Order: sequence, then C-alpha cells, then structure tokens
Amino acid sequence: MDRKAKATGLPRLSINIERYPATTRVLHWLIAALVLLTWPLGMVIKFVKNEVSLDFYLVHESLGFLVLWLMLLRVGNRLLTPKPEDNGPRIERIAAASVHGLFYVFLIIMPVSGFLATNAHGFPFTWFGVLPIWSPVGKAPEIAPVLSAIHLATAWILLVLFVLHIGAVLMHHVIRRDFTLYRIL
Repeated sequence: MDRKAKATGLPRLSINIERYPATTRVLHWLIAALVLLTWPLGMVIKFVKNEVSLDFYLVHESLGFLVLWLMLLRVGNRLLTPKPEDNGPRIERIAAASVHGLFYVFLIIMPVSGFLATNAHGFPFTWFGVLPIWSPVGKAPEIAPVLSAIHLATAWILLVLFVLHIGAVLMHHVIRRDFTLYRIL
C-alpha cells in the first residue's frame, strides 16, 4: 500500500486506460488551442478599426497557416501511429469517426481557402510578417469571393463539428462517466 492509501485507510485504485500516442495528444491540443484562438480572431476582424485590421489579418492568417501545417503533420501521425481501440455502440463509433474525419478535412480546407482567398484579393501572404509564402494564385478578383465564401462556410461547419465534439465529450465524461476523455489527455 502506498503512503496516500495508508493515510486514508483506503486501497488505491489503479485503472489502466489505453491512451492515444503522445504525438497525437500534443497535436490534438495544440491544434485545438490554435483553432480556438484563430476562429474568433477571424470573426472579429470586420469589427476592428481600419488602423489595426491588417495586424489582425496577419495574426489570423499566420495562425491559420500554422494550423494547416500542424494538420498535415497530424494526418501523417494518424497514418503512422496506432490509436486506441474504439468501444461503444457501432452507431457511436461511426458518428465519432465521421466527426473526426470531417474535422481533418475542414481543418485543411479552411486554411487553404483562406490563404488562397488572401492572395486572390491581392494581398500576398507573409507568415508572421517575416516569411513570404509563394501562392499558386495571384490577384484574381473573379475567384476571390468564391474562395472567401468557402473559407467562411468552412468556419461555420467547423463550429458545428466543435459543438458535436464537445457534446460527445460531455456525454462521455459527465453523463456516462467513462474514461473516453482520458485517452486524449
């Protein structure tokens, strides 16, 4: 019996939870934090003063571009590392796989469409104001609104996916009180 168990007089419970690999967990939380910073930043740009709006765009676009590269790493990580075995009813496993798959797709579409829209609107992109990034699209006013619309639609789709994801987390952690959340912590 360890010291804490002796002090309380209760046996220490040990539960073995199969977790995601460390690389997956780090990428998950890093990308989540960046998205939770980048998404609202992009939504408030139209409300800030013109004098600072370019600074907001620079930070928003630079963080979004970082999300793109981290998502590409995450895809590679997903292909190369095993994940814990899924438990639960088949319909829940399908729903979880669908939401996660859509997250991957839209977290790549969103920064790509934003990057291309920026260039199509005639603003070359310089990552964090330091590194100029080449774009296959130059100033192209005819496609800029389409790319911007894709970027905006993707933002709202990601919000819906986020709400579904958080709902599932709460269901598992608060209602069922299972160990699903601990797999990604």
